[in-house]
Amino acid sequence: MRNSTKFDDVGVIGLGVMGKNLTLNIADNQYRVAAFDLDADKVKEVVNQEELERVKYLTHVSNPRVSGCNSIAEMLSKLEKPRIVLLSVPAGDPVDGVCQSLIEAGIESDDIVIDTGNSLWTDTIEREKHYAKDFIFFSCAVSGGEVGARFGPSLMPSGSLVAWNRIEPIWQAIAAKVDAKTGLPIERFEPGNPVKEGEPCTAYIGPAGSGHYVKMVHNGIEYADMQLICEAYQLLRDGLGYTPAQVGSVFERWNAGSLNSYLMEISADILQQADPLTGAPLVDMILDKAGQKGTGLWTAVSSLQIGCPAPTIAEAVYARAVSTQKSQRQVLSALLSGPELGLKTPTSDDDEHAFITQLENALYCAKVACYAQGFQLMSMQAKEQNWSLDFAEIAKIWRAGCIIRATFLQSITQAYQQEPALDNLLMADTFSQSLSAKQQDWRLAVAGAVLKGIAVPCISSALTYYDSYRCQVLPANLLQGQRDFFGSHTFERTDTPAGEKYHLNWSEQPRTLAKR
Repeated sequence: MRNSTKFDDVGVIGLGVMGKNLTLNIADNQYRVAAFDLDADKVKEVVNQEELERVKYLTHVSNPRVSGCNSIAEMLSKLEKPRIVLLSVPAGDPVDGVCQSLIEAGIESDDIVIDTGNSLWTDTIEREKHYAKDFIFFSCAVSGGEVGARFGPSLMPSGSLVAWNRIEPIWQAIAAKVDAKTGLPIERFEPGNPVKEGEPCTAYIGPAGSGHYVKMVHNGIEYADMQLICEAYQLLRDGLGYTPAQVGSVFERWNAGSLNSYLMEISADILQQADPLTGAPLVDMILDKAGQKGTGLWTAVSSLQIGCPAPTIAEAVYARAVSTQKSQRQVLSALLSGPELGLKTPTSDDDEHAFITQLENALYCAKVACYAQGFQLMSMQAKEQNWSLDFAEIAKIWRAGCIIRATFLQSITQAYQQEPALDNLLMADTFSQSLSAKQQDWRLAVAGAVLKGIAVPCISSALTYYDSYRCQVLPANLLQGQRDFFGSHTFERTDTPAGEKYHLNWSEQPRTLAKR
């Protein structure tokens, strides 16, 4: 509950889309906010919106819940000590710029400054150390976009436990909520009437940087999940000749089953939307060049740096990169031949139904494989950084509020609750059994795509990931032989203890084996 003094509870710096909506969310949960932005119009906008909503929905509340500030110094003067200041500014230099301004304005050593942007996790670690004498630097990754920020995001805080103990009640209040038994979101999009029941989608992640790392992986999974859905869309569009609205109808049916997710829901909606200007399907009027802000790239780079296989996440990043090469694609589409004889378009309702079922199962399997890659990456990084990450809790806080929220996150939660030290999600019975049962449809869908000349980099890379892990002996034995031949890199033997290295003297006759 808010304090009983004349001071405000939380300061917010940065009133763009996320900052403004987080401000209103905090206010809805009975905390007073002092708000500042370099753009005075944004300050006026959030103050006016709070007043409009208060007058309309909260007739019993007379006092403003948000006070606008003309400077950072004024904002600090309005806050209860020790202060809580939330930053909602772009990652990188702007964060340090605001931190320096806070120091100059008189912030104190026991005040808490919370970075809620998409900062690179290593930057967060350095900032906690750098500002330790000036204030407590804390971080909290936020997922859910504009609506999530306003009515309940997924929050991934990390850093000082002292800071977490102070902000935890606020975070639990503003976070998205889920039904504990079903794992389904409890949603209410009413200003002044926040969801209070259910489990909050926030939990302390760990030491500095861990929360932003978890959010980074979340975004990497998000990249892959979006691309998987896009590949299914293209297979239905080009493989069956469906209209966007027909694909949207298929997605609606899938969303009622095991593929239920926020991304599937909005994809169905997008595909059934007509363009207000032309009346054509809106998706056909959107240029096929996808943007990115870097977090998917960071995830792929991290997987390469630590040696964790995450091919589906990497392929999703590459798919966006290929999409930007529009001019080259236009030229090459006229130069490069595709299959002349591929699979025929289904000629009967039974064939069509079978194709759709195969694709549904393929999409489910690829999605599971993608999440397995993300959780494996977090697990390997946690060991590297000596973090104790609770993967059941991470899956729980992704069940609502965030972009990748999906019904099957409840199954992931249960899998890690049963076996917290699970090395790979595919080892959980619920997933190993379901993927084993559906893998033939997965193969048929990928084969059909290849024969039709339809690119499915994420669905196919996920299948390769699955097949690689179920293979006891990979051709890496030949690869090690190659490395030893040209570079004397040595190899281990199958009949000697692990860690013993050997080299064959390839240039000598007779060739002799030496232990290194």
